[in-house]
Amino acid sequence: MVMMPMTITMLTEEEGKEGVKLARLAIAKHLDENLRLKAPDTDYLPACFEEKRGVFVTLTRYDGSLRGCIGYPYPVFALKDAIIDAAIAAAVNDPRFPPVTKAEFKDLVIELTILTVPQELKVKPAAELHKQIEIGRHGLIVKKGIYQGLLLPQVATENNWSAEEFISHTCRKAGLPEDVWQDEDVSVSIFEGQIFRLENDDTNRQI
Repeated sequence: MVMMPMTITMLTEEEGKEGVKLARLAIAKHLDENLRLKAPDTDYLPACFEEKRGVFVTLTRYDGSLRGCIGYPYPVFALKDAIIDAAIAAAVNDPRFPPVTKAEFKDLVIELTILTVPQELKVKPAAELHKQIEIGRHGLIVKKGIYQGLLLPQVATENNWSAEEFISHTCRKAGLPEDVWQDEDVSVSIFEGQIFRLENDDTNRQI
């Protein structure tokens, strides 16, 4: 059959907004001073920011076009550190784009996605795997050998993809043929994500 339960403490809306503000402050610190923001302690952030979480930071222009997206699929870092590092990387280290400039940064939208732990789908035959994917709920990770591709849950919704199309595009993201997910030696994992975003938020205050 399929999946193990995805048990994780969900962030509140207020906690999620604090995460987005932290991401914005981290990028601003890097662009202004070329320094990494020091992660605040729990006197200033909720306790959940000390927990290890997977996280992605996505930067978009107001027309919706992508400007950068980097993250950590697995919970290997404390949430506050993962947010800071992913935010800086999304701004200046996404190989698909030139580094974000100070001038354009103020007009970018920051989206923070907090991930559940990815769970590998175990389905036979593999051609039936797409039936276990819920569009709008699941993100995907496809692995084959040294190749790996990930797409966040919101990508399938934004593009109005079917489950089969979603897997195929994740394979392409990994640099693999679109139908490779039907091979027995390919690993397909699902995860869920809480999405938070702020536009033109006043984050000049200290956290």
